[in-house]
Amino acid sequence: MNTPRPSAEPAPARSAAPAYRIGVDVGGTFTDVVLAAADGSALHTAKVPSDAAQPAAAVVRAVTGILERHQVAAEQVEYFAHGQTFALNTVLQRSGARTGLLVTAGFPDLLEIGRLRLRDPIDFFADPRRPLADRRDVREIPERIRIDGSVDRPLDETALLAAARDLLADGVEALAVVFLHAHAHPGHEQRAVALLRQAHPGLIVAGSAELWPEEKEYERATVAVLAAHVAGLLRGYLGDLSHRLREQGLSCPLHITKSNGGVMSVQGALAADEGSAALLRAAVETLLSGPAAGVAGAVRLATAAGVDDLVTMDMGGTSVDSAIVEGGRIPYSTDAELGDFPLITPSVEVSSIGAGGGSVAWLDASGVLKVGPRSAGAHPGPACYGQGGTEATLTDAYVVCGYLDPDTFAGGTVRLDPAAARAAFAPLARRLGTDVEGAAEAVVDVATAMMHAQLVPLLARRGVDPAGCRLVPYGGAGPVQAVALARALGIRHLLVPWSPGTLCAFGALVTDLRHDLVAPVGQTTGHLDDERLRTVWKDLEERARLWYRDQSAVLHDQVALTRWADVQLAGQSFTLPVTLPGDGQPTVAALSEAFTARYRAAYGVDASGRELDVRSLRITLTARSRPLTPRTGSGTEVRPRPHTVTEHGHRVPAGRVERADLAPGVRFKGPLVVSAPDATVFLPTGACVEADAMGNLLIDAGRARGKAD
Repeated sequence: MNTPRPSAEPAPARSAAPAYRIGVDVGGTFTDVVLAAADGSALHTAKVPSDAAQPAAAVVRAVTGILERHQVAAEQVEYFAHGQTFALNTVLQRSGARTGLLVTAGFPDLLEIGRLRLRDPIDFFADPRRPLADRRDVREIPERIRIDGSVDRPLDETALLAAARDLLADGVEALAVVFLHAHAHPGHEQRAVALLRQAHPGLIVAGSAELWPEEKEYERATVAVLAAHVAGLLRGYLGDLSHRLREQGLSCPLHITKSNGGVMSVQGALAADEGSAALLRAAVETLLSGPAAGVAGAVRLATAAGVDDLVTMDMGGTSVDSAIVEGGRIPYSTDAELGDFPLITPSVEVSSIGAGGGSVAWLDASGVLKVGPRSAGAHPGPACYGQGGTEATLTDAYVVCGYLDPDTFAGGTVRLDPAAARAAFAPLARRLGTDVEGAAEAVVDVATAMMHAQLVPLLARRGVDPAGCRLVPYGGAGPVQAVALARALGIRHLLVPWSPGTLCAFGALVTDLRHDLVAPVGQTTGHLDDERLRTVWKDLEERARLWYRDQSAVLHDQVALTRWADVQLAGQSFTLPVTLPGDGQPTVAALSEAFTARYRAAYGVDASGRELDVRSLRITLTARSRPLTPRTGSGTEVRPRPHTVTEHGHRVPAGRVERADLAPGVRFKGPLVVSAPDATVFLPTGACVEADAMGNLLIDAGRARGKAD
């Protein structure tokens, strides 16, 4: 299904000067920016320190800096998109608005009970998950609608308003309303939200049904509380960012990346009234925007290079996030977790699989070497940064082993101190009974083993043979560790993006508009008819197109709609996502046929002829962004400079080169250190590398020394 870009959104006037696009990723330590000519003829990157107190200030500093450096006028920028960890960090630190929860009388412990699952199934003394809305901030409201829609108890409006006044007087700053069965019968909840917004103008009031009308009371309540907790701060951040960028002369549309791997208009959220559904949805939908943008960027680059099956590896300072991509399609999940909280809104399926570059190495009580999860953080950071850190970290291990070039690390902006790294490893080496190099290499091996141990089950559950995949490492530390991990997994070939340290910013720049909607059904195929399917999907389609018309879709004019459903066998409790073809009218017969094929593929069982239970219908709108293929410099046939690295307990001669000097088609063999301002690539003995026409590095991992071919 395709629709033209609406004429109500005129394209901005353009001068004869070349047009540019900007992508930004706001991380906890650095804010990354990518400036790209619209025709792909020029690509520039930069990093500036993030500002936790004023994240928008760091974004503006990065944008204005890169524009000035490359003599690009603000009027030449036709598109701006950015990802951020602001909302995510707000939730993880629980630093948003104190949120009160209004629930159906009799269900005050909704968040505490959750799904009655232990955090650790073999530890009966594990601390329970702590809800985002404190139990003292929960109020029971006399009302109840049965699952069939009949009213068991009318909404007590007087009690509702009294409960809200009581919470606000006690210091609560936002409210979430979650009534039983509101996903299917939202009348009481809608009335309650309207009364509260009328009585308290400007107050953030999140209704669960208007945000995400899906069954599962606990998960739906979590969505509402998350939205209320974050929305006010997010609105302030987006308003500040928009004002600052406009002051600098950027008149182009502004976008923010979403957890589902798409982007949305910043103006769309800001134009809405405070506390409206549009703002509240934006608060929830942008919680995982940073990692999602990275996967989107990796898929876009890999597809342009002819790679459809890949494993992404985003390794930063504290963790490694990975996604398994098949057929060039970004993987999605409706069962993600965000710290202690379930997230049922669609998001890119990313798994945290190990330690990051700042993770501290230590010995447990049994003398077993561990890496992480504790991190040295940005301050004091690894010992080699010279900022006062004294504990041995994975980055220090890279320095001791020679995998990083102290002279060119981070483009020379960070001077590494190898002596400090060695001093940090000395106590650990003594306890292990080895030298400093041996201890450092052991730490690298442990980190590889941790990533391998967590990635293998993920690949197995998806039925993916790693030998048929390409590993795509990015982030500041990913390319250093990547070949070791690839060898452990049995992956022979790697693709290192042209700028792995800023790939999330590039992903924000090239990703599509995307919007997801859901509607409850809750009927078996014995009662569900074609007309009900068509009516529900038609309503979802109309709402999706209304959302699209509110977006600044200048560069996203090819729209597609995908129909899918959550279906299970009647009597079962777990659904499978079933997608229907976009052409033709949806029917129960077509849905049953699609489910049968999906069930057979998942479980190896023929479910044809069985009665099905259709729990919900969904629709996804995507609007493809105009292509942007990077074309970098041609490089030179440079001769590597002499260097030394540690391999298998021995110091061996190696080389070191600048990534910008690698000419397409010229191969170099390891051991080799390839440096760049954003990230370093380490090639051990037996591996080789060459650059492609887009500036990506194509690596053949070869075989580890001592292993037969």
